[in-house]
Amino acid sequence: MTNQIEKTTCPYCGVGCGVVAKVNAEANIEDSTERRALEVQGDKSHSSNLGRLCSKGSALADTVGLETRLLYPEVNGLRASWDQALDTVAEGFSRVIREHGPDAVAFYLSGQLLTEDYYVANKLMKGFIGSANVDTNSRLCMSSSVMGHKRAFGTDTVPGCYEDFEQAELIVLVGSNTAWCHPVLFQRIRACKEANPNLKIVVVDPRRTQTVDIADLHLPIAPGTDTWLFNGLLHFLSQHNSESNRLFDEAFLEHHVEGLAEALAEAAKSSGSIEKTASACDVDPRDLATFFQWFADTEKTVTLYSSGVHQSSSGTDKVNSILNCHLATGRIGRTGMGPFSMTGQPNAMGGREVGGMATTLAAHMDFTPDNVDRLNRFWQTDKVPAAQGLPAVELFDAIHRGDIKAVWIMATNPAVSLPDADKVVEALKKCELVVVSDCVRDTDTARLATVKLPATGWSEKSGTVTSSERLISRQRALFSPAGEARHDWQIITDVARRMGFKESFNYESAAAIFREHARLSGFENTPSGKLRDFDISGCADISDSAYDQLEPFHWPRNAAFPSGRKRLFDDGVFYTSNSKAQVVAITPRTPRNLPDSSAPLVLNSGRVRDQWHTMTRTALAPQLNQHISEPFVEIHPEDARRRNLAEGEIARINSQWGSMLARVIVTDNMRAGEVFAPMHWTDVQCRNARVCAVVNPVVDPVCFQPESKHTPVEVDAYSATWHACVMSREAIDWPAAEYLVEVRNEHYSAYELADSHSFETAGEPVLDALQYWLHCTESDQVLSYEDEGLGIYRIAVINASGALTGLVMFSRSQQYLPERSWLGMQFAKPALDARARAALLSGMPPAGEDIGKIICACYSVGEKTICQSIRDNGLTDVKQIGERLKAGTNCGSCIPELKELLASETVVED
Repeated sequence: MTNQIEKTTCPYCGVGCGVVAKVNAEANIEDSTERRALEVQGDKSHSSNLGRLCSKGSALADTVGLETRLLYPEVNGLRASWDQALDTVAEGFSRVIREHGPDAVAFYLSGQLLTEDYYVANKLMKGFIGSANVDTNSRLCMSSSVMGHKRAFGTDTVPGCYEDFEQAELIVLVGSNTAWCHPVLFQRIRACKEANPNLKIVVVDPRRTQTVDIADLHLPIAPGTDTWLFNGLLHFLSQHNSESNRLFDEAFLEHHVEGLAEALAEAAKSSGSIEKTASACDVDPRDLATFFQWFADTEKTVTLYSSGVHQSSSGTDKVNSILNCHLATGRIGRTGMGPFSMTGQPNAMGGREVGGMATTLAAHMDFTPDNVDRLNRFWQTDKVPAAQGLPAVELFDAIHRGDIKAVWIMATNPAVSLPDADKVVEALKKCELVVVSDCVRDTDTARLATVKLPATGWSEKSGTVTSSERLISRQRALFSPAGEARHDWQIITDVARRMGFKESFNYESAAAIFREHARLSGFENTPSGKLRDFDISGCADISDSAYDQLEPFHWPRNAAFPSGRKRLFDDGVFYTSNSKAQVVAITPRTPRNLPDSSAPLVLNSGRVRDQWHTMTRTALAPQLNQHISEPFVEIHPEDARRRNLAEGEIARINSQWGSMLARVIVTDNMRAGEVFAPMHWTDVQCRNARVCAVVNPVVDPVCFQPESKHTPVEVDAYSATWHACVMSREAIDWPAAEYLVEVRNEHYSAYELADSHSFETAGEPVLDALQYWLHCTESDQVLSYEDEGLGIYRIAVINASGALTGLVMFSRSQQYLPERSWLGMQFAKPALDARARAALLSGMPPAGEDIGKIICACYSVGEKTICQSIRDNGLTDVKQIGERLKAGTNCGSCIPELKELLASETVVED
């Protein structure tokens, strides 16, 4: 594969960006020490991203090494052959099924799987084991949209496409920090805004996030009040609809929609006037009136919504309240208008297509008798269950109770990502058989596995994924499988054969699975294509070579739409029994758990700009660890003052389900009474920093999605007796500390530590005890500094060549720890000069060398560098910063922060 160019698809969020990869892999790729050579750039021909990549996608080349990979099977912690491991899995599942029935086993899948992997897993569990206990981590990110779509449209259909963003005249972003969570889509919207100043953008979000940077209006609604907001909008449209001002599409409603009268009655009751709605949402009624009027006046309106809507105990109702407004106005299925669910996982849509959730069957079929019979006949089995299985939270509760005795977890980390995560850990510890298929050797979940099966990762996988806009793209292998790794579909197939289902699992390639998946999508679908929306029967006979060369296409792709179809419902025909869309009457509900005296704050959880899920991949890329390197909690200044919390200190976040530690960020971007903490950090990188240990396990009763955006908590100052920062070229054994975060950088690893107990030295001097944290040899030179009165101790280790190999900065008080960025830069030098050696233990960089906190991860540009350039060169806009420093010129995610620095420097000058 030397210098081979391949087109593939990014493995991160549901945007589905095309990637052009240049591969140089001459070394033996089974050698775990081999550094794979890869260059990536955005694919300008791919319609999802048009050449753009975010910071994560741009850093993919730094994530394909083998040092953290699971390279061979393990059984009970010992290396095993594939035959031993597969026999253990097959025999274990078969035994549990014989003794306790098929519902005593379960699969837990992932949006990281390719569609072909998903299809085979779902087929094995539902078609041949005979249980519907197969769910996916997509349950955590978008199942409310699945059910909202099904209630409104009769099936899980995303009506529009990304091109609609460019055509819209009003874009409403609801519950989405798009700038950080879907950066490529955000940059498309930003470009539209710059090209068309008449385009209006409204952001609906309790937080003032980076996305607000491009907004004409920000509505910081109270958490959980989305249904009041959109019921209020529906009522406003009804009140102002008249013969002379047609806000409702009367012809569309008459011929293609049902249920509006009931929905309007409920909207009038719950929301009513603008003032009543504004009070329920806790927003300025003048801003609310502006939003309502803009929506009323603008036919070409796209409403984009994401996890802030989805992750709620009333998430399905929130989705339908949005869909109601688009259905009532007929703004759906046409260019530049429609509701649009932005998906978090790269192949959540593909999982939905194959029935990878416990509540659906394959090919967008439900658990109705005719569909069960249809699937039985297609798969030539009689075991397809008649009723849905256990969704994610209930599934792990069943494991905890002992009802499920064997579980197979594929490509996901539920010990971190599920709510009430400590209970999930307890459940897996109790479970008789825990099988984990993953490409990563050490995760919180893998530590609990009976059997570990090495799966291929991105750059080795080959198959298809479907993006948020129903665009099916190929993910192509760039390297051969690492070590003994196998594709997930191969592993599942091998287990199925060992369980006695050989004839039904005789796949020899991903293409063969895709063909079967395509045939099923068209099986007993009506000629008009209106029985089921998902239909790619046009690919049912695709050859292996055509599959290899498959270009991206929007489904459906069938006889009626041989090239695919970008938009649905433009003809007003839906997938309900009478082909009419349903407007759903929504009665708003508050979140299940409300703040009280013991937990007066509301915790909102989410993502940060440069990390992905549980960081097993992104944390390998040094540049992605620079912008935000530690778990944090954002809190309003008034709430911080009442709790004596200061910027940069450590706080403990407590709920009735668990606790975590995080750095404090005091910001008026938060509403008073609310806090925010990211979900990425795990026990592999940290101690006591798993946010989902705090998050409540309440779920939406319709879609079973957890309420990850609303957990009552208290935040208290953490009383540390000592703090430390350790930097080392070689990884170190973790010191004893309650708070510990490990961060990988290009030339060293950094460790932030704190503890509330006295520092134990076993009678040794403190400096001697600290020196044991580092890897010192007899030829090393050790520099040290001690101020016993202030409790400051510092050590630097320099090797015989003069290069810095280790640092310890220890203090009884956090205020005496130096800034880290300049210290970290010294590890890049082959030898320290006299200035650096003199400044090292002081932590005070020589003039002009401190770049400050990293703002632009793509080009490693620091805050102090940017501010100095603004001052020295009189820079007045982001474009000028980009021309000078390149910051903001790649993915653009740092542009909001660049604007803040420009504003702050202007204030200083004034």
